[in-house]
Amino acid sequence: MANYVVGDLQGCFTPLKQLLQEVAFNPARDHLYLVGDIVARGPDSLGCLDFVFRHQDCVTITLGNHDLHLICNVLLGKTPNPKDKLDALYQHPQLPDYLTFLRRQPLCVYLDNYRTFISHAGIHPDWEIEQALLLGRWAQQKYQDDEASQFLPAMYGKEPRLLLDTDEQSRFNTIVNVFTRMRFLTSQWHLDFDNKGTLDDAGELRPWFTHPRFQNDTTRYLFGHWAALQGITKVPNVTALDTGCVWGGPMTLLDLDANEQISSN
Repeated sequence: MANYVVGDLQGCFTPLKQLLQEVAFNPARDHLYLVGDIVARGPDSLGCLDFVFRHQDCVTITLGNHDLHLICNVLLGKTPNPKDKLDALYQHPQLPDYLTFLRRQPLCVYLDNYRTFISHAGIHPDWEIEQALLLGRWAQQKYQDDEASQFLPAMYGKEPRLLLDTDEQSRFNTIVNVFTRMRFLTSQWHLDFDNKGTLDDAGELRPWFTHPRFQNDTTRYLFGHWAALQGITKVPNVTALDTGCVWGGPMTLLDLDANEQISSN
């Protein structure tokens, strides 16, 4: 049995198939963790989502911002943005089944055997592992049940602070922002939503993983979302797996057992 983690797919199905073939992925024996953003912008979101749906017994997804956006738009009956290239997916008769599957997926997971935390965008420095898992489960309950059509459309604000103890919508937005949109933080460790650049573009901002908390942390953190990093964090126990496949870069797979990364051509 092998366990693999793959960076953002964003509708790039061919590189995923290449990577899984290269490691001889066996759905009956192995498990695949995906850091989110399964859909949008790439040429074959339908192929990506259909694959994970058909292999759901051996696949776990930590939802990304594009995945939540898809869930929200379908629930509200909104047409997709043309640049997301989702027409084939929207026209597929199994779309409701795909959405049900996505809504069962978490925002974060912790793998005890590997001392590894996985989410789409990372973990806020103020949150310990157990707290993060509890917050993720709370938000998941909101997008799973009938409240989803209430909470998801209002999740797009740019409130930088961590508002966990005010109203439920602010709590939901805070959790979603951290797990699916976070990159740089301010000197007060509040979220910045505008800078999407490299480490060299930080200015007075700080990448979330440069907080002192992570320097001597024995947990490993795996995330995607931040393609501009090109896999570089300069923090040994923090690994960025979104290497910009949808923008012309490779797709990256991490073999958790061998602790080796493999990139698509």
